[in-house]
Amino acid sequence: MDVHVSLDGHRDLSGQIYRQVRAAVLDGRLRPGDPLPPTREMARRLAVARNTVGVAYDRLASEGYLDSRVGAGTFVRAVGRTLGAASSRSALKPRPVWDGVVTPWLGPIDAELTSVTYDLRVGLPDARLFPYETWRRLVARELRPSAALGRGSGHPAGHGGLRAAIARHIGLSRGVRAAADDVVVTNGIQQALDLICRVMIEPGDGVAVEDPGYPPARMLFRSLGATVVDVPVDDEGLCVDALPDHVRVVYVTPSHQFPLGMPMSLRRRMALVEWAERHGAVVIEDDYDSEFRFGGRPIDPLQSVDRAGHVIYVGSFSKVMLPSLRIGFLVAPAPLRDALRAAKYVTDWSTSFPTQAALARFIDDGLLARHIRRMRQEYAARHELITTGLAERFAGRLDVVPSSAGLHVTAYATGDLDELATRARTSGVALYTLPEVAMSRSVRPGLVFGYGAIAAPDIGPALRRLAVV
Repeated sequence: MDVHVSLDGHRDLSGQIYRQVRAAVLDGRLRPGDPLPPTREMARRLAVARNTVGVAYDRLASEGYLDSRVGAGTFVRAVGRTLGAASSRSALKPRPVWDGVVTPWLGPIDAELTSVTYDLRVGLPDARLFPYETWRRLVARELRPSAALGRGSGHPAGHGGLRAAIARHIGLSRGVRAAADDVVVTNGIQQALDLICRVMIEPGDGVAVEDPGYPPARMLFRSLGATVVDVPVDDEGLCVDALPDHVRVVYVTPSHQFPLGMPMSLRRRMALVEWAERHGAVVIEDDYDSEFRFGGRPIDPLQSVDRAGHVIYVGSFSKVMLPSLRIGFLVAPAPLRDALRAAKYVTDWSTSFPTQAALARFIDDGLLARHIRRMRQEYAARHELITTGLAERFAGRLDVVPSSAGLHVTAYATGDLDELATRARTSGVALYTLPEVAMSRSVRPGLVFGYGAIAAPDIGPALRRLAVV
């Protein structure tokens, strides 16, 4: 039996031949024992070099799809049931919990955008202002043979120099009490949450989350078998009085509540820490973007007022540097330190060592602090433009939630905003409604204005366009 192969373009010709022959074997168009044209004949048909066909045949033979016999030719080898048949008839099903998980969690907006002129999406720092040349030099230094020799995968808790640098950084900038041994480096905040729950919860245990709150955390807790309990927030943050007694873990964003933006009051902070101590519960403090505070005294983290060791502080460098770096961390209370390190070891062993080493030097050389100061000034200007513009153009239509930190501002509104958001996206203004960000049934209608990815001069035109859609 012969096989039809057609080439598209002039790149990776042997790869195209390989993929088309492999597909024909797997879907049954070529059966075990069927001969393939000799390399010379196939090359003549396709008008390519004989060596191009030979490379494709050799790869197929090495992977078990073909059998070459000297003097006899090249034949299809029996490879078992085809992949197409197996995938279509498989009875395998994921656990029901995965049916409600959308990836990415804010993905649907991308399909609705014809072109993005003004990007007001939440959670995006300005990647254009990152010091790429400096970072490239630091990473290149760690990828030299002399630096990599004998390094291995590294300690599961993370690069020792980076853990020490993180402890110093958050001690100075946030008032977090931590030594290098208390820090576990993770692949972003999401992995930090995963490790904590692997160590702390059994299937069915209660995990309390803010309502409205951060959707990926809620999804993660449910995927690990936790019973997720939605706890309301008000102007002072999480309503501690509404916490059920059976809850094992409480997840909060006290310095800049996500997505509304207000900080948790000191009274509530003290009440939450006392509640955790009484109930033997863990509080996960997600301090995701408080490096950028534009007015007033810095908000003390929960961890700094926790004397009994019930708060686990988690943070990342996604907002202050680049999301694609995927470097986060947690500060572990002493009784959980070994278990959290073990959890890190069994899940992925360790985070990229060259990236960790480069980040350690980036912090120790003062480059991170310099970058944060620069970005804080830039984001403060954008924050002012957003809040002023909303007050001027949307008076009586939007009620801005007071906020003086982070990379987004939330505004309540009256009526259904889904149609407005859809029209805005099709006109080139990318933004989310509050229900899309919060995934909460009880949240009020509103819009969330991210200003990390939009340049300051574009904020005014973006709001003007939004006002007329």
